[in-house]
Amino acid sequence: MTNNLVAIVRRAHGRTVDNAPRWAVIAAYAASLVVLPSCLWRIALGFGAPIGPDLGDAEDMSGDLPDWVPMWSYTLLLSVVSEALAFLAVGLVSQWGEVFPRWVPLLRGRRVPTSAAVIPAGVGAAVLTVGTLASVPGFDEFSAPDGGTVHLEGWRLGLFVATYGPLVLWGPLLAAATVAYYLRRTRTPLPRP
Repeated sequence: MTNNLVAIVRRAHGRTVDNAPRWAVIAAYAASLVVLPSCLWRIALGFGAPIGPDLGDAEDMSGDLPDWVPMWSYTLLLSVVSEALAFLAVGLVSQWGEVFPRWVPLLRGRRVPTSAAVIPAGVGAAVLTVGTLASVPGFDEFSAPDGGTVHLEGWRLGLFVATYGPLVLWGPLLAAATVAYYLRRTRTPLPRP
């Protein structure tokens, strides 16, 4: 069973590079996983689960979305894109973050330039850290369809904090994995005596 699980993880995530520090591997995988609870909350809300703010008898829950876009498709797409972006952190400790995979046209087998991974990951880590910390003071405020503000309360607030709270760690975890990637890729080995 354990060997099968390891094979599945390796196939989905690629092989972890040998010289990646254990803490960096944990940070990279955790950066990918801390996004998952909020994605699940968002998808459930999009499909009509009563876990969001209590808006009373409000019929229009789609906010600024065009009428032709169903709420469930928007929340599903947003969640898939969020998780896909979070999964890129795994590339900072995997083979596919060192050498382009064979399915990438024109680049297959070539070494990934360090700056091509470090710059977007570093900018992403900074934006995520600042963005999530800046949103903490008003985390429980939602815009109502009439333009007013509603707040989460009770068990809905607890569920929201449990699912969105881990997002505060996304930026710092990505930053840690990025620093380890940069150091690993730019550090020159010391000459042997």
